[in-house]
Amino acid sequence: MVKQQNYVKTLLMPSPAKAPQGRRVWSIDLETVWRPLFLATNTNGDSAIPHDALGAPIRLGYAKDGSVKFRANGKPTMVVAKEIRNAVSLIRENFVATLQEYTHGVAEGLPDEFKSQVELCRNAGAPIIAHDKAELEKAIEAQIEQAMKSEEAEKEKVAA
Repeated sequence: MVKQQNYVKTLLMPSPAKAPQGRRVWSIDLETVWRPLFLATNTNGDSAIPHDALGAPIRLGYAKDGSVKFRANGKPTMVVAKEIRNAVSLIRENFVATLQEYTHGVAEGLPDEFKSQVELCRNAGAPIIAHDKAELEKAIEAQIEQAMKSEEAEKEKVAA
């Protein structure tokens, strides 16, 4: 077995019941995860996210001309502070790089076992892919038939 970092094991563990969530950034709750994390990283000296970004992380969105932006439904656009968005993007990029590094380490450290896993998964997925392909072909054929019937019915209405 390749020595792995504990956080990978932690990522694969079931999590406790989820609390209600608010605004999300990268699908993670801003108020219960990102904001406390960045407060902690600022406190520890690991980041320097401005206090105003953490104090007002959700802000009114503005157009390039400085006017308030509204959505099609008439509600004003709300955005996450740029500094928080940038920090989350950096974490996301580093997270992806770490996952790729981990995968590469396992594939290099246990090449035969990794190849075996790939083959097992490919074989296990083959019947599902074949079934889905057949069902899709049937569904497309049914749609074509329905479209032809509708067109035929429309032609009969016009002719009558």
